[in-house]
Amino acid sequence: MPESKPRRRPAKAPVQTPSSKTQQPNAVWFLPLMVTLMLLGLVWIITYYISDGKFPIPDIHNWNIGIGFAIALAGFMMTTRWRS
Repeated sequence: MPESKPRRRPAKAPVQTPSSKTQQPNAVWFLPLMVTLMLLGLVWIITYYISDGKFPIPDIHNWNIGIGFAIALAGFMMTTRWRS
């Protein structure tokens, strides 16, 4: 009985190493700024609720909640870029 030919395996793609730019850690100020933005947004919203709308900016009413969330969101978005 004739012997069958072995199957050819597909060539493996070369492993791409991250560039040197992505391997560098963040600047020293990055982590403190990230945490500060998240906490500042939280404090902004809590201040608005505790003061019954009199602080931080009384004339914009519920937009204070949006400002607080935007500040906190900026901090959370920075977490996607954080490298140690």
